[in-house]
Amino acid sequence: MKKNTFAKVMFLVLSTTLVLMLFTACRAGSNGEVYVYSYGDYFDPSVAEDFENETGIHVVIDTYDTAEEMYTVLENGATEYDCICTSDYMIERLIADGLLDKLNYDNIPDIKNIGAGYLEKTDIFDPGHEYSVPYQAGVAGILYNTKMVGDEKIDSWEDLWNEKFSQQIVMPDSVRDAFMISLRKNGSSLNSTDEEEIKKASQDLITQKPLVYKYANDSARDLLADGSAAVGVVWNGEYQYTKDLNEDVEFVVPKEGTEFFIDSWVVPKGAANKENAEAWINYLCKAEVAAKNFDYLYYTTPNEAALELIDEEAAAEEAIFPSEETLSRCESLRMLEPEITDLYSKYWKEVKSK
Repeated sequence: MKKNTFAKVMFLVLSTTLVLMLFTACRAGSNGEVYVYSYGDYFDPSVAEDFENETGIHVVIDTYDTAEEMYTVLENGATEYDCICTSDYMIERLIADGLLDKLNYDNIPDIKNIGAGYLEKTDIFDPGHEYSVPYQAGVAGILYNTKMVGDEKIDSWEDLWNEKFSQQIVMPDSVRDAFMISLRKNGSSLNSTDEEEIKKASQDLITQKPLVYKYANDSARDLLADGSAAVGVVWNGEYQYTKDLNEDVEFVVPKEGTEFFIDSWVVPKGAANKENAEAWINYLCKAEVAAKNFDYLYYTTPNEAALELIDEEAAAEEAIFPSEETLSRCESLRMLEPEITDLYSKYWKEVKSK
Protein backbone atom coordinates (compact mmCIF):
# COMPACT_ATOMS: atom_id res chain seq x y z
CA MET A 1 0.00 0.00 0.00
CA LYS A 2 2.76 2.43 0.96
CA LYS A 3 4.78 1.45 -2.12
CA ASN A 4 1.82 2.05 -4.41
CA THR A 5 1.12 5.41 -2.74
CA PHE A 6 4.78 6.40 -3.02
CA ALA A 7 4.85 5.35 -6.67
CA LYS A 8 1.73 7.39 -7.40
CA VAL A 9 3.19 10.43 -5.66
CA MET A 10 6.46 10.09 -7.56
CA PHE A 11 4.56 9.69 -10.81
CA LEU A 12 2.60 12.89 -10.11
CA VAL A 13 5.77 14.77 -9.16
CA LEU A 14 7.64 13.62 -12.27
CA SER A 15 4.63 14.32 -14.49
CA THR A 16 4.22 17.80 -13.06
CA THR A 17 7.94 18.48 -13.46
CA LEU A 18 7.85 17.30 -17.05
CA VAL A 19 4.85 19.50 -17.83
CA LEU A 20 6.58 22.51 -16.25
CA MET A 21 9.75 21.79 -18.23
CA LEU A 22 7.80 21.52 -21.46
CA PHE A 23 5.89 24.72 -20.62
CA THR A 24 9.13 26.56 -19.87
CA ALA A 25 10.76 25.29 -23.05
CA CYS A 26 7.73 26.34 -25.05
CA ARG A 27 7.73 29.77 -23.43
CA ALA A 28 11.47 30.21 -23.75
CA GLY A 29 11.66 28.95 -27.31
CA SER A 30 13.57 25.96 -28.59
CA ASN A 31 16.66 28.06 -29.24
CA GLY A 32 16.58 30.17 -26.11
CA GLU A 33 15.62 33.77 -25.53
CA VAL A 34 16.60 37.30 -26.44
CA TYR A 35 15.85 40.15 -24.05
CA VAL A 36 15.11 43.31 -26.03
CA TYR A 37 15.05 46.85 -24.61
CA SER A 38 13.60 49.51 -26.90
CA TYR A 39 11.61 52.69 -27.22
CA GLY A 40 7.93 51.82 -26.83
CA ASP A 41 5.85 50.70 -29.82
CA TYR A 42 8.87 50.76 -32.11
CA PHE A 43 8.16 47.80 -34.39
CA ASP A 44 5.15 46.01 -35.81
CA PRO A 45 3.74 43.76 -33.04
CA SER A 46 3.72 40.77 -35.40
CA VAL A 47 7.48 41.01 -36.01
CA ALA A 48 8.47 39.42 -32.69
CA GLU A 49 6.03 36.56 -33.21
CA ASP A 50 7.26 35.99 -36.78
CA PHE A 51 10.86 36.00 -35.53
CA GLU A 52 10.02 33.41 -32.89
CA ASN A 53 8.32 31.18 -35.45
CA GLU A 54 11.25 31.42 -37.85
CA THR A 55 14.10 31.03 -35.37
CA GLY A 56 12.66 29.33 -32.29
CA ILE A 57 14.06 32.19 -30.17
CA HIS A 58 11.62 33.64 -27.66
CA VAL A 59 11.58 37.46 -27.60
CA VAL A 60 11.16 39.19 -24.24
CA ILE A 61 10.44 42.87 -24.77
CA ASP A 62 10.84 45.73 -22.31
CA THR A 63 10.45 49.42 -23.17
CA TYR A 64 11.66 52.81 -21.99
CA ASP A 65 10.69 56.40 -22.65
CA THR A 66 13.97 58.33 -22.93
CA ALA A 67 17.55 57.38 -23.74
CA GLU A 68 18.67 58.82 -20.41
CA GLU A 69 16.30 56.49 -18.59
CA MET A 70 17.71 53.54 -20.53
CA TYR A 71 21.29 54.55 -19.74
CA THR A 72 20.62 54.65 -16.00
CA VAL A 73 19.10 51.16 -16.08
CA LEU A 74 21.99 49.76 -18.12
CA GLU A 75 24.69 51.50 -16.08
CA ASN A 76 23.25 50.23 -12.81
CA GLY A 77 22.91 46.70 -14.16
CA ALA A 78 19.41 46.55 -12.69
CA THR A 79 18.19 44.32 -15.52
CA GLU A 80 20.16 42.32 -18.05
CA TYR A 81 19.34 42.85 -21.72
CA ASP A 82 20.75 41.25 -24.86
CA CYS A 83 19.79 43.85 -27.44
CA ILE A 84 18.99 47.54 -27.15
CA CYS A 85 17.63 50.07 -29.62
CA THR A 86 18.69 53.61 -28.80
CA SER A 87 19.78 56.93 -30.26
CA ASP A 88 23.01 58.03 -31.90
CA TYR A 89 24.40 60.28 -29.15
CA MET A 90 23.58 57.69 -26.49
CA ILE A 91 25.38 54.99 -28.46
CA GLU A 92 28.43 57.26 -28.55
CA ARG A 93 28.24 57.51 -24.76
CA LEU A 94 27.73 53.77 -24.26
CA ILE A 95 30.80 53.04 -26.41
CA ALA A 96 32.91 55.57 -24.51
CA ASP A 97 31.82 54.04 -21.20
CA GLY A 98 32.66 50.52 -22.34
CA LEU A 99 29.09 49.29 -22.02
CA LEU A 100 28.73 47.72 -25.49
CA ASP A 101 30.10 44.64 -27.25
CA LYS A 102 31.37 44.73 -30.82
CA LEU A 103 29.05 42.99 -33.26
CA ASN A 104 29.92 39.82 -35.17
CA TYR A 105 28.76 40.68 -38.66
CA ASP A 106 29.04 37.06 -39.74
CA ASN A 107 25.75 36.73 -37.85
CA ILE A 108 24.25 39.83 -39.50
CA PRO A 109 24.61 39.22 -43.27
CA ASP A 110 21.49 41.27 -44.10
CA ILE A 111 23.25 44.45 -43.07
CA LYS A 112 23.89 44.56 -46.83
CA ASN A 113 20.37 46.05 -47.10
CA ILE A 114 21.30 49.15 -45.10
CA GLY A 115 22.18 52.11 -47.30
CA ALA A 116 25.85 53.04 -47.45
CA GLY A 117 24.97 56.66 -46.70
CA TYR A 118 23.39 55.71 -43.39
CA LEU A 119 26.30 53.52 -42.44
CA GLU A 120 28.58 56.47 -43.12
CA LYS A 121 26.43 58.67 -40.90
CA THR A 122 26.93 56.24 -38.03
CA ASP A 123 30.66 56.92 -38.21
CA ILE A 124 29.93 60.14 -36.32
CA PHE A 125 29.00 58.22 -33.19
CA ASP A 126 30.30 54.71 -33.97
CA PRO A 127 33.43 54.89 -36.15
CA GLY A 128 33.51 51.91 -38.49
CA HIS A 129 30.02 50.93 -37.22
CA GLU A 130 31.58 48.22 -35.09
CA TYR A 131 28.90 48.39 -32.41
CA SER A 132 25.64 49.41 -34.09
CA VAL A 133 23.26 48.68 -36.96
CA PRO A 134 20.93 51.49 -38.14
CA TYR A 135 17.24 50.80 -37.64
CA GLN A 136 15.22 54.03 -38.03
CA ALA A 137 16.05 57.62 -38.92
CA GLY A 138 14.21 60.91 -38.96
CA VAL A 139 13.94 64.54 -38.03
CA ALA A 140 12.12 66.57 -35.39
CA GLY A 141 9.64 69.19 -36.49
CA ILE A 142 6.40 70.96 -35.73
CA LEU A 143 3.09 69.20 -36.25
CA TYR A 144 0.23 71.68 -36.40
CA ASN A 145 -3.51 71.77 -36.90
CA THR A 146 -4.24 74.03 -39.88
CA LYS A 147 -7.73 74.91 -38.64
CA MET A 148 -6.61 75.71 -35.11
CA VAL A 149 -3.67 77.94 -36.12
CA GLY A 150 -5.76 79.82 -38.66
CA ASP A 151 -3.82 82.28 -40.82
CA GLU A 152 -0.63 81.98 -38.76
CA LYS A 153 2.24 80.66 -40.85
CA ILE A 154 4.12 77.88 -39.07
CA ASP A 155 7.73 77.64 -40.23
CA SER A 156 9.91 78.57 -37.23
CA TRP A 157 10.70 77.41 -33.72
CA GLU A 158 9.70 80.94 -32.71
CA ASP A 159 6.09 79.91 -33.39
CA LEU A 160 6.19 77.84 -30.22
CA TRP A 161 6.49 81.10 -28.27
CA ASN A 162 3.44 82.66 -29.96
CA GLU A 163 0.99 83.74 -27.25
CA LYS A 164 -1.90 83.07 -29.64
CA PHE A 165 -1.26 79.39 -28.99
CA SER A 166 -1.32 79.69 -25.20
CA GLN A 167 -2.14 76.32 -23.61
CA GLN A 168 -2.22 74.74 -27.07
CA ILE A 169 1.48 73.86 -27.36
CA VAL A 170 3.04 70.43 -26.77
CA MET A 171 6.76 70.33 -26.00
CA PRO A 172 9.03 67.28 -25.60
CA ASP A 173 9.58 66.06 -22.06
CA SER A 174 13.28 65.45 -22.67
CA VAL A 175 16.21 67.64 -21.70
CA ARG A 176 18.19 67.40 -24.95
CA ASP A 177 15.16 67.65 -27.23
CA ALA A 178 13.68 70.63 -25.38
CA PHE A 179 16.99 72.46 -25.37
CA MET A 180 17.49 71.63 -29.04
CA ILE A 181 14.42 73.70 -29.87
CA SER A 182 15.42 76.71 -27.81
CA LEU A 183 19.07 76.58 -28.90
CA ARG A 184 18.21 76.37 -32.61
CA LYS A 185 15.69 79.18 -32.20
CA ASN A 186 18.55 81.32 -30.93
CA GLY A 187 20.91 80.30 -33.73
CA SER A 188 23.04 78.06 -31.52
CA SER A 189 24.17 74.50 -32.08
CA LEU A 190 21.99 71.87 -30.45
CA ASN A 191 25.26 70.50 -29.05
CA SER A 192 26.28 73.82 -27.51
CA THR A 193 28.82 73.67 -24.69
CA ASP A 194 28.61 77.40 -23.99
CA GLU A 195 27.00 77.96 -20.59
CA GLU A 196 25.66 81.37 -21.59
CA GLU A 197 23.89 79.86 -24.60
CA ILE A 198 22.52 77.01 -22.49
CA LYS A 199 21.38 79.44 -19.79
CA LYS A 200 19.69 81.69 -22.37
CA ALA A 201 17.94 78.64 -23.84
CA SER A 202 16.67 77.67 -20.39
CA GLN A 203 15.40 81.18 -19.73
CA ASP A 204 13.49 81.07 -23.00
CA LEU A 205 11.98 77.71 -22.04
CA ILE A 206 10.91 79.20 -18.70
CA THR A 207 9.33 82.15 -20.53
CA GLN A 208 7.51 79.72 -22.80
CA LYS A 209 6.27 77.47 -20.00
CA PRO A 210 2.94 79.28 -19.31
CA LEU A 211 2.04 78.73 -22.96
CA VAL A 212 2.67 74.98 -22.85
CA TYR A 213 -0.32 72.70 -22.60
CA LYS A 214 1.78 69.63 -21.87
CA TYR A 215 5.29 68.21 -21.98
CA ALA A 216 4.98 64.85 -23.68
CA ASN A 217 6.90 62.35 -25.79
CA ASP A 218 5.02 59.41 -27.27
CA SER A 219 1.61 60.89 -26.48
CA ALA A 220 2.30 64.19 -28.27
CA ARG A 221 0.89 62.89 -31.55
CA ASP A 222 -2.39 61.88 -29.88
CA LEU A 223 -2.83 65.35 -28.41
CA LEU A 224 -2.50 66.80 -31.90
CA ALA A 225 -4.73 64.16 -33.42
CA ASP A 226 -7.66 64.73 -31.06
CA GLY A 227 -7.43 68.54 -31.14
CA SER A 228 -6.23 68.95 -27.56
CA ALA A 229 -3.34 71.04 -28.90
CA ALA A 230 -2.78 73.21 -31.95
CA VAL A 231 0.99 72.83 -32.35
CA GLY A 232 3.48 70.35 -31.02
CA VAL A 233 6.95 68.96 -31.48
CA VAL A 234 7.07 65.43 -32.86
CA TRP A 235 9.31 63.22 -34.96
CA ASN A 236 8.46 62.98 -38.63
CA GLY A 237 7.44 59.34 -38.19
CA GLU A 238 4.42 60.55 -36.20
CA TYR A 239 3.09 62.59 -39.13
CA GLN A 240 1.33 59.89 -41.14
CA TYR A 241 -0.18 58.28 -38.05
CA THR A 242 -1.66 61.62 -36.99
CA LYS A 243 -2.70 62.54 -40.52
CA ASP A 244 -4.70 59.33 -40.77
CA LEU A 245 -6.60 60.35 -37.63
CA ASN A 246 -6.92 64.05 -38.41
CA GLU A 247 -6.62 65.31 -41.98
CA ASP A 248 -6.13 68.89 -40.75
CA VAL A 249 -2.59 68.32 -39.46
CA GLU A 250 0.61 69.18 -41.34
CA PHE A 251 4.30 68.79 -40.55
CA VAL A 252 7.11 71.28 -41.09
CA VAL A 253 10.84 71.34 -40.39
CA PRO A 254 11.54 74.84 -38.97
CA LYS A 255 13.73 77.12 -41.06
CA GLU A 256 16.36 77.41 -38.29
CA GLY A 257 17.12 73.70 -38.67
CA THR A 258 16.47 70.73 -36.46
CA GLU A 259 17.74 67.43 -35.12
CA PHE A 260 18.41 64.48 -37.40
CA PHE A 261 18.63 61.14 -35.65
CA ILE A 262 19.60 57.57 -36.34
CA ASP A 263 18.36 54.95 -33.91
CA SER A 264 20.34 51.73 -34.01
CA TRP A 265 20.52 48.28 -32.45
CA VAL A 266 23.41 47.49 -30.11
CA VAL A 267 24.43 44.63 -27.83
CA PRO A 268 25.36 45.41 -24.19
CA LYS A 269 28.70 44.24 -22.83
CA GLY A 270 28.51 40.68 -21.56
CA ALA A 271 25.04 39.97 -22.98
CA ALA A 272 24.05 36.40 -22.10
CA ASN A 273 22.42 35.76 -25.48
CA LYS A 274 24.63 37.70 -27.89
CA GLU A 275 24.15 35.39 -30.88
CA ASN A 276 20.38 35.52 -30.41
CA ALA A 277 20.62 39.31 -30.27
CA GLU A 278 22.52 39.34 -33.55
CA ALA A 279 19.90 37.01 -35.05
CA TRP A 280 17.23 39.53 -33.98
CA ILE A 281 19.18 42.42 -35.52
CA ASN A 282 19.70 40.49 -38.74
CA TYR A 283 16.00 39.64 -38.93
CA LEU A 284 15.09 43.33 -38.68
CA CYS A 285 17.48 44.03 -41.56
CA LYS A 286 15.52 41.79 -43.94
CA ALA A 287 13.83 43.86 -46.64
CA GLU A 288 10.33 42.50 -46.05
CA VAL A 289 10.61 42.97 -42.28
CA ALA A 290 11.93 46.53 -42.65
CA ALA A 291 9.06 47.28 -45.07
CA LYS A 292 6.54 45.91 -42.56
CA ASN A 293 8.03 48.10 -39.84
CA PHE A 294 7.94 51.09 -42.17
CA ASP A 295 4.24 50.54 -42.82
CA TYR A 296 3.73 50.46 -39.06
CA LEU A 297 5.99 53.37 -38.05
CA TYR A 298 6.39 55.63 -41.10
CA TYR A 299 9.84 56.74 -40.02
CA THR A 300 12.62 57.18 -42.57
CA THR A 301 13.95 53.70 -43.12
CA PRO A 302 17.70 53.33 -43.77
CA ASN A 303 16.96 49.95 -45.38
CA GLU A 304 17.37 50.57 -49.12
CA ALA A 305 16.16 47.10 -50.06
CA ALA A 306 12.86 47.84 -48.31
CA LEU A 307 12.24 50.91 -50.46
CA GLU A 308 11.30 48.66 -53.37
CA LEU A 309 8.47 47.24 -51.25
CA ILE A 310 7.16 50.57 -49.94
CA ASP A 311 4.18 52.42 -51.37
CA GLU A 312 5.40 54.97 -53.94
CA GLU A 313 3.23 57.78 -52.53
CA ALA A 314 4.70 57.28 -49.06
CA ALA A 315 8.24 57.11 -50.45
CA ALA A 316 7.66 60.49 -52.15
CA GLU A 317 6.31 62.20 -49.01
CA GLU A 318 8.73 64.95 -47.94
CA ALA A 319 7.66 64.72 -44.31
CA ILE A 320 8.67 61.05 -44.23
CA PHE A 321 11.75 61.17 -46.45
CA PRO A 322 13.25 64.67 -45.99
CA SER A 323 15.03 66.26 -48.93
CA GLU A 324 18.77 66.89 -49.02
CA GLU A 325 18.01 70.59 -48.58
CA THR A 326 16.15 69.85 -45.35
CA LEU A 327 18.87 67.53 -44.11
CA SER A 328 21.47 70.21 -44.79
CA ARG A 329 19.81 72.28 -42.04
CA CYS A 330 20.01 69.47 -39.53
CA GLU A 331 22.43 68.41 -36.80
CA SER A 332 22.69 65.19 -34.85
CA LEU A 333 22.95 65.14 -31.08
CA ARG A 334 26.43 64.31 -29.81
CA MET A 335 27.70 62.96 -26.55
CA LEU A 336 28.63 65.74 -24.16
CA GLU A 337 31.30 65.79 -21.48
CA PRO A 338 29.93 65.03 -17.98
CA GLU A 339 30.29 68.61 -16.79
CA ILE A 340 28.29 69.87 -19.80
CA THR A 341 25.65 67.19 -19.29
CA ASP A 342 25.39 68.37 -15.69
CA LEU A 343 24.86 71.93 -16.93
CA TYR A 344 21.95 70.85 -19.12
CA SER A 345 20.48 68.84 -16.23
CA LYS A 346 20.87 71.80 -13.87
CA TYR A 347 19.08 74.23 -16.16
CA TRP A 348 16.42 71.68 -17.17
CA LYS A 349 15.56 71.21 -13.50
CA GLU A 350 15.12 74.96 -13.25
CA VAL A 351 12.77 74.91 -16.24
CA LYS A 352 10.67 72.10 -14.79
CA SER A 353 10.57 73.62 -11.28
CA LYS A 354 9.32 77.06 -12.31
